[in-house]
Amino acid sequence: MKIIISLVLGVMTTIGVEIALAQASSHTAITMGETLVTPFKIAIDEEAIDDLKRRLASTRLPDQLDGVSWEYGTDLSTLTELIDYWREDFDWRAQESRLNRFDQVLVDVDGHQIHTIHHRSKNANAIPLMLVHGWPGSVAEFHKIIGPLTDPEAHGGSSVDSYHVIAPSLPGFGFSQAPSKPGMNPEKIALLLAGLMRNLGYERYAIAGGDWGAVINSHHANHFPERLIGLHSNMILAGPPEDLTQRERVTASEAALRESRGNYMRGELAYQQIQGTKPQSLGYALNDSPAGLAAWILEKFHGWTDMPQGAEGNLDDYFSKDELLTNISIYWFTESITSSMRIYYENRAVPQIKPTTYIDVPTGVALFPAEIYITPRAWAEAAYDIRHWAALEQGGHFAALEQPDTYLSELNTFFRLLR
Repeated sequence: MKIIISLVLGVMTTIGVEIALAQASSHTAITMGETLVTPFKIAIDEEAIDDLKRRLASTRLPDQLDGVSWEYGTDLSTLTELIDYWREDFDWRAQESRLNRFDQVLVDVDGHQIHTIHHRSKNANAIPLMLVHGWPGSVAEFHKIIGPLTDPEAHGGSSVDSYHVIAPSLPGFGFSQAPSKPGMNPEKIALLLAGLMRNLGYERYAIAGGDWGAVINSHHANHFPERLIGLHSNMILAGPPEDLTQRERVTASEAALRESRGNYMRGELAYQQIQGTKPQSLGYALNDSPAGLAAWILEKFHGWTDMPQGAEGNLDDYFSKDELLTNISIYWFTESITSSMRIYYENRAVPQIKPTTYIDVPTGVALFPAEIYITPRAWAEAAYDIRHWAALEQGGHFAALEQPDTYLSELNTFFRLLR
């Protein structure tokens, strides 16, 4: 089913779901220079919700071997329970309302319609902070920390730690327009997000993120170091430095964690091969089946969270079903799973515009032990201007959702150094 997004200006872009753009009280878009910034609210059409429930009711699940849980992929009993909850108890309207508490806009950036949460602090000295998600995440990952970031006093914090939060949906993810032509790799996304900040009126700002957000932010810093107050990463990426002394300056604990995570991730990388080579083929199934979509995304949350694996690991101890399904539902309602997976293909296929050099931007790192890739500190120091490094005791890949208090504390600790 293809429905259209409707804009007050009469511009129409097909993205697979009707999204009512709730305008400001004047019902007009805002023009900043030559930039069109349209106030935005999420409002999924009732027909799309009914269609989802019909599809869930018609789910045809496969068998599963006796005596196994997650070894072969998503566990049947866990998925069955989640599908039942999605169909019978999940309240999309409540989650939609929760996300709509945050100010949102749709911004034209060089012809691309980029959706972003743009929630400003009342503190005039707040740091503009862009939070960049990855795959299979969305802006919903940040719902626990946006309030404490923008209004810390209301959440038991200090007004000193105030931020204007800008949390964009990546191109082809969620409510942002999907690219219609090949080539939208992480570097080009970084250029678009730099344009987004420019079009929102920010000349100096900070950036943070993990997964593809960390990759995109590294490109951002490589292109525009002069614009950045600081860069924070919860998945810092750097290869072995040329300097052999620095290359070998890896602690025993770092080496053990790196080896352990490397061994584990060798059994977790099939999705990268598929999405990096044939995302379209996989997309037909995931775009048509909500159960299939849930199984594909759920596997990543189970595998990349700091929890016991197999039958001992219970996702309900780390994320609520509402949190998991809000993220999955965003992909479903916007029909963006296929366009989101293409980032893996584009990252392989599209040459880099500007070679990466030493990132001369103050950088903070929060290293969660169940991250999917572990970089030793010495290697990171050869590639970034490291000002803060925290090797944390628990937490995984989806840090802002799994460990929001720790993640928030790490952001504040680092950016206090730069205020």
